[in-house]
Amino acid sequence: MGKCSISEKKKRNNPVSSSGSDYVGSIRRTDIENTEHYMLYQRSSALFTEAKKYIPGGVNSPVRAFKAVGGDPIFVKEAKGAYLYDEDGNQLIDYIASWGPLILGHAHEPVINAVIEKAKKGTSFGMPTEIETELAQLAVSMVPNIDKIRFVNSGTEACMSAVRLARGYTGKDKIIKFAGCYHGHSDSFLIQAGSGAVTFGSPNSPGVTQGTAKDTLLANYNDLEGVKALAEANKGEIAAIILEPVAGNMGCIIPTDEFIYGLRELCTQEGILLLFDEVMTGFRLGKGGAQEALGIDADIVMFGKVIGGGLPVGAFAARAEIMSHLAPEGPVYQAGTLSGNPLAMSAGLAMLTELNNKPEVFASLAQKTEYLHKGIAKVLTEKGVTHQINRYGSMISVHFCEDPVVDFASSAKGNNDTFKKYFHGMLEQGVYLPPSAFESYFLNDALSYTDLDKTIEAVKTIF
Repeated sequence: MGKCSISEKKKRNNPVSSSGSDYVGSIRRTDIENTEHYMLYQRSSALFTEAKKYIPGGVNSPVRAFKAVGGDPIFVKEAKGAYLYDEDGNQLIDYIASWGPLILGHAHEPVINAVIEKAKKGTSFGMPTEIETELAQLAVSMVPNIDKIRFVNSGTEACMSAVRLARGYTGKDKIIKFAGCYHGHSDSFLIQAGSGAVTFGSPNSPGVTQGTAKDTLLANYNDLEGVKALAEANKGEIAAIILEPVAGNMGCIIPTDEFIYGLRELCTQEGILLLFDEVMTGFRLGKGGAQEALGIDADIVMFGKVIGGGLPVGAFAARAEIMSHLAPEGPVYQAGTLSGNPLAMSAGLAMLTELNNKPEVFASLAQKTEYLHKGIAKVLTEKGVTHQINRYGSMISVHFCEDPVVDFASSAKGNNDTFKKYFHGMLEQGVYLPPSAFESYFLNDALSYTDLDKTIEAVKTIF
């Protein structure tokens, strides 16, 4: 899969909500009288108001709250293929795919059928099942450089467990992470994180102790010399370097060859384990994920809900010599009552089987993403809109800034006011984008070229 890069510089008549905010759903009040075709989200707004009474911020994951873009979040009722259907009956073209895992689209029939059939036989046992081994065998056969895999319940848990394993295996305490890379909300990782943490402007979360923070060293993405300096200053103390091999939480950020190959060489020289957080890239950039796409072997690889067909699941995997340190074989403890849950395993087995049997889906996704990239870039250039577009495989992000976006600092230079208008404009046109300038889009293969043309036309309309 080729590396590709950075571009050049309806129906509703519902009454207006009386919530008192500047927005009705996601439409700014002052824009309504000038808009002929707009969607209102009266029920979503009412549901959000109710949710805030019982759920902190009204959401169970912060980025969903639309704090970065303004307005109230959209409440989804159902989804199919490339489309979301909200509680007000609006159809939206979806570019988040549940933040990555729905590579084949929503409610993909083989996945849904597998879950239904498995649920009829029981939803959870807290005991071993054959399907866990079946999924493990398939994952190991698809991903390079792993011999064994341990299933957990989320990407956060996978990354947290992988770091513990790396520390136990090496006998060292410190890790290096990168500004803007997000590895879940475990304490070790909330040291200038990306995505939701950046959205709220509080990258150093209260509740993270100084003792934890001192063992997490912060580097800049695509800055190999900075990593080497940290390794030299903390020689013999670093257990692991953890990163998103293709970043997705500060937009889609592509590693330079010097950076990514240099990290592998440095880790080998210094006895440091290289950890690839493939929660977003795993089974998306190819059957073997980023390791295959980049041609690099990581020491431990972490996966998220893609390995469960979109259900809550995660996993971490490595060579046998590393995984043998994990309980019950070794002294590094990790456990979970719902780990290997049969519903998630059945969904994951159905999803990975299809991807394994139809590898052409990765080329199809990459071609669709390239088509979208070229279409949006052409419109923005013709309209004189300052922008950068980053793309790798089926991940893409649009940044409203002049300079190439190569790390968190350059991503943060984007014009957030333009992004807010872009987000709400696209939403009004029936296109759902990530509600944060610090998130990659994720295409799914259910998207048609008609959907892509509608998306490009929507960009033309709003600018």
